Amino acid sequence: MKITVGRIDKADFPELSLKDIDLKIDSGAYTSSIHCSNIEEITDNGCNLIKFTLLDPEHPFYNNKEFTFKNYSSKIVKSSNGISQERFMIQTEIIIFNISFPIYLTLSERKDMKFPILLGRKFLNKKFVIDSAKTNLSHKLKYKNK
Repeated sequence: MKITVGRIDKADFPELSLKDIDLKIDSGAYTSSIHCSNIEEITDNGCNLIKFTLLDPEHPFYNNKEFTFKNYSSKIVKSSNGISQERFMIQTEIIIFNISFPIYLTLSERKDMKFPILLGRKFLNKKFVIDSAKTNLSHKLKYKNK
């Protein structure tokens, strides 16, 4: 049984210290992405890491905290304007509809975008069906049960 999700919602990303962060359901995007800045590949004790800061100072959830991930990859992503670029990708956890799912997020400078997180088809596939007339279904469920 697939879960119905609206066009926008809020979710938690415990490993990234994000609670109730706005996200946009984007069936036009294949991959999911998160807004980051200062994205940098570094080497520490012979180990390759990806380092980044989530969001930007204008975002209300911005905390200037640096994150590093050991397990990451890179992939070519074609943006909505048709330009392809290489982006780093991490695997983390999303909690939506009170269920924890693994999710791959590409790290992207989304400063000019209204939503800091996009959920794309790869994540949504086989788990969710989109009702574009609805919003915040997961967020409402989370607080209805409290």
